[in-house]
Amino acid sequence: MSQLIVNGVVTMSSRDIADLVQSKHSDVKRSAERLVAAGILTAPLAQFDFEHNGNVYQEYRFNKRDSLVIVARLSPEFTAAVVDRWQELEEGQSVSVPRSLPEALRLAADLAEQKEQLTIQLAAAAPKVEFVDRYCSAKGSMSFRQVAKLLNAKETEFRLFLIERNILYRLGGTLTPMAQHISVGRFEVKTGTSSTSNHAFSQTRFTAKGVRWIG
Repeated sequence: MSQLIVNGVVTMSSRDIADLVQSKHSDVKRSAERLVAAGILTAPLAQFDFEHNGNVYQEYRFNKRDSLVIVARLSPEFTAAVVDRWQELEEGQSVSVPRSLPEALRLAADLAEQKEQLTIQLAAAAPKVEFVDRYCSAKGSMSFRQVAKLLNAKETEFRLFLIERNILYRLGGTLTPMAQHISVGRFEVKTGTSSTSNHAFSQTRFTAKGVRWIG
């Protein structure tokens, strides 16, 4: 694992996280996308290229707080491993060995404070994640606006998120789901005719399965 620095800040890649929690890289990326859509992560997602076996793929990179939130969502039992990895990254950036007892005590106090802040941040995020999971157990379909409100996401940003990830696309000015997402039951398209203008219309709606998947 190499140290990744973005704009002068040490980051951890989605591949690093997948390796540490023994999960698929695609699952880590999907979880991050859902947490961003729910407004739980603090930084927007940005993709970076990496090469593997002669092919180019994309990964995300996260700050310390966001990486720990993702791990807490995916596999809480691996949180300690990620904390250890962060210690390696930060020591790689700047090694500072206490030279006296007061310095050692100050370092211990700083580490304890960081741990307390992390605990507070994870506790704050947990109810929001739980709410999304519980709400998505309801039956029936929901409109784009309803899902954006449920996830506490801005409609313009949520729309861009869905389009950029090839989940929805514009067809005649109407947001339409990609065929593969309809076939697995994440979306349904309602069609009809306006009673006032007699014009045909279609509306994309998230199924309960789709809301759980995107949330």
